[in-house]
Amino acid sequence: MADTNVKRDFVDPKVLGRLMGLPLHARHPMLGAVSGRHRSPIRGSSLEFAEYRKYVPGDDLRRLDWRAWGRSDRYYIKEFEADTNLRMCLIVDTSGSMNFGEETGNHISKLEYARRLAGTLAYLAANQGDACGVYCAGTEFHSEIPPKRGAIHLGVVLDKLAEMEADGETGLADSIHEAAEKISQRALVIIISDLFVPPQDLKSGFQHLRFRKHDVAVFHLIDQNEIDFEFDRPTRFIDLEGGAPLLADPTLIANQYRKAVKGYLEEVDTLVRDAEIDYHRVGLAEPYDNVLARFLLGRTPKTKK
Repeated sequence: MADTNVKRDFVDPKVLGRLMGLPLHARHPMLGAVSGRHRSPIRGSSLEFAEYRKYVPGDDLRRLDWRAWGRSDRYYIKEFEADTNLRMCLIVDTSGSMNFGEETGNHISKLEYARRLAGTLAYLAANQGDACGVYCAGTEFHSEIPPKRGAIHLGVVLDKLAEMEADGETGLADSIHEAAEKISQRALVIIISDLFVPPQDLKSGFQHLRFRKHDVAVFHLIDQNEIDFEFDRPTRFIDLEGGAPLLADPTLIANQYRKAVKGYLEEVDTLVRDAEIDYHRVGLAEPYDNVLARFLLGRTPKTKK
């Protein structure tokens, strides 16, 4: 049962009001148990024509195309795309590095930003009749709430998001592999993380998800300070994932640091492109409703002319 004492203030009614008119679409055919707005790989009866195939004994005669028979003297069956519901699985990084951000100006932490993204997406999915679930990816894959439909289950998901805390080392790469195995049916898998992992460690995980036919989206959270590295005096850098602190003069390492970050981001761009990931690099200073609006609009199916 959901805990009514847990705050859900990370779900903003004003943001929901802005985004409610933008449906959440899957980029690839889904497999669901009930009818919905998403394409299914299973052929059935709907309004959207898919293709013709030759008649075989036992086929429903009502689906014969008599015009095709009149033109070719052969029997053909009309097939249509069956619509189904979506399973959305949110994987939220809860490693210690997700605490970064609060001390940099007026920005919130990466975890709080992730909470707002995930909570809003869960609400939008539930509102259109889709199933949603959430998984915490810290040192290991834990706190699993498999996707289900309904208002009560949405409350459980939101409570879990509210309870999340960032701590310990990252286990994101292993968590992605575990998710690929545990999420048995095709789903929209949304990963919200700072990707504080060597890109090559992420590559096989992304490929694993795509091999299992999941539609994968990634929100890569990054603070501008992590890119600019504009420190001008000796600074004590703290490893939020438990490593030893480091005292360094930024002026001596800034160029090497920025070069390393540039190379890292280029590697990430390459691997998400090769794995056909719906990738979004997100700065903590950007309003999260703008990020979600761009994400939803980018998934709107192209209208057929």
